[in-house]
Amino acid sequence: QVQLVESGGGLVQAGGSLRLSCAASGSIFSINAMDWYRQAPGKQRDLVAGITSGGSTAYADSVKGRFTISRDNAKNTVYLQMNSLKPEDTAVYYCNADLIVPGSRTYNAWGQGTQVTVSS
Repeated sequence: QVQLVESGGGLVQAGGSLRLSCAASGSIFSINAMDWYRQAPGKQRDLVAGITSGGSTAYADSVKGRFTISRDNAKNTVYLQMNSLKPEDTAVYYCNADLIVPGSRTYNAWGQGTQVTVSS
């Protein structure tokens, strides 16, 4: 089976930076899009940033100019560099991936989430 594991979350002061990582493992033939979502208490889970297999990126307006998504295809890993963090960025951040597994089957996987807390 496919597993996504996030790391890099933690507690930072406003204006600080964090780098999140998400590594995919298991029986993977290829990975198409990889995305980061976040969910704050009492709110829906929203898309933060996405990146295609070709390297095209997209960002939510709330993080544009502050966050950067990237990927290392050789390591099946996606990153989210988070700069100039604000208290409103506080949330659980989740990794999501659209993959092709052996047998040419499409598969969507979620990570377990990592907590990011930004203090004022």
